[in-house]
Amino acid sequence: MFDYLRQRFHYRFDLQPDQAETSEIDQTFRSGVEFHGTNLWVLIFAIFIASIGLNVNSTAVIIGAMLISPLMGPIMALGYGAGINDSALMRASLYNLGLAAFLSLLTSTAYFLITPLSLAHSELLARTTPSIWDVLIAFFGGLAGVIGATRRIKSNLVPGVAIATALMPPLCTAGYGLAVGNWHYFLGAFYLFAINCVFIAIATLMMVKRMHLPSVKLLGERSLIKHRTVIAIVVLLTLIPSFFLAINLVQKEVFDVNSSRYIQEVIRVNPNVLILSQSTDYQSRQIRVTLAGDRLADATIKSMEKQLPEYGIGDAALVLEQSGQVMPDINAVKKDILQDFMKSNRTEIVEREERIVSLQKELEEIRKTAARQLPLRDIYAEISAQFPQALQVSVTSGYRATEGPQDALNNKSMLERPLLLVQLKLLTPLIPAEIQRLRLGLRTRAGLENIDDVQLEVSVAPVEKSKVKVSKRK
Repeated sequence: MFDYLRQRFHYRFDLQPDQAETSEIDQTFRSGVEFHGTNLWVLIFAIFIASIGLNVNSTAVIIGAMLISPLMGPIMALGYGAGINDSALMRASLYNLGLAAFLSLLTSTAYFLITPLSLAHSELLARTTPSIWDVLIAFFGGLAGVIGATRRIKSNLVPGVAIATALMPPLCTAGYGLAVGNWHYFLGAFYLFAINCVFIAIATLMMVKRMHLPSVKLLGERSLIKHRTVIAIVVLLTLIPSFFLAINLVQKEVFDVNSSRYIQEVIRVNPNVLILSQSTDYQSRQIRVTLAGDRLADATIKSMEKQLPEYGIGDAALVLEQSGQVMPDINAVKKDILQDFMKSNRTEIVEREERIVSLQKELEEIRKTAARQLPLRDIYAEISAQFPQALQVSVTSGYRATEGPQDALNNKSMLERPLLLVQLKLLTPLIPAEIQRLRLGLRTRAGLENIDDVQLEVSVAPVEKSKVKVSKRK
């Protein structure tokens, strides 16, 4: 039974069946070491993209920069070189990794020096305080990356590891720290980059040893001890600060949670006190609360301070800032707000009703105007009958804009008055009295109020000379 379970376990977790050939694995790791040509330009472009993503606080842009970044190559090659005892590969990897880091810092610093956006957003601040969790992410990410790089069929493991371990953003954040002169940001971000590099390389070294890949040369006992000692020192120097940072992070989180619970359960329960703002400072161990309403008595404040140890923050200082104003009656405040709201609504409703009445009047005038269409066809027939000798008769209608009644906002609206336009072309001219009489008749026939609403134009056609035959006398 035990042998069966061991065989099943070995079958499930065996990495050998799909492992690539040794020569292929060696070529995969060595191909990502050098930075020249394409790799170098892609690195610079990725740095610009990551810097812009941090600058505008865009997670999607930062992820895109991590996907195209070639920084994983020399780091994994460093661990691979340490695993197969290839000193030349290790030196080349360190040199190219240092060159990539230098160019990345230079590019990101130049960008943040010229960009007009200088505010440190959440994506940037998240890379300034590394901890033990970043160590675990880098280590397990490195293990996954090595497994993906040593398979016959390549998968998306290495790009995924690049996203998870986030090599590019810390370097850009370090460049931001240099650009703004903030050494806390620079050191914290560069330490995060160092954590990623060291533990990805260590994970690669461990997997290379686990896969029993052939070594370039065999080390003697003394060289082997020296080799392992150097690796252990590097690991410890990188790991120890992360423990202290992690402990500080956990303690800060606990302090913030306990402080919020204390404020909620001790201070906020007072019905005559309103909390305007609250903040906690873990470094100075202070809980600062701004209050409005009835001033708390000294005895009440001392009673609150005595309850601090019950919430695990006995060494914290409670700082209360009181406005000294009496808390107003909430019901009265609600009543006043409701009255103001109803008054405002009533005024708005009256204005809208007046506006509606004004619009209705204008609409009625428009309807009356539209209903009073001029009888153009009848007028044309009458003029044609009255002037049978006319060469041309034209009867049309138009409109003249006039001022209408004022609306609710004291703005004069414009109405349209109908006009009658008549053009006559005759052989003989009309005298002024005939023209005036014709205009009066047209006004009455059209039902217009003003004679000016009738525009009459009478023109005389030129008389053609008759053609006369002239006979020549003999």
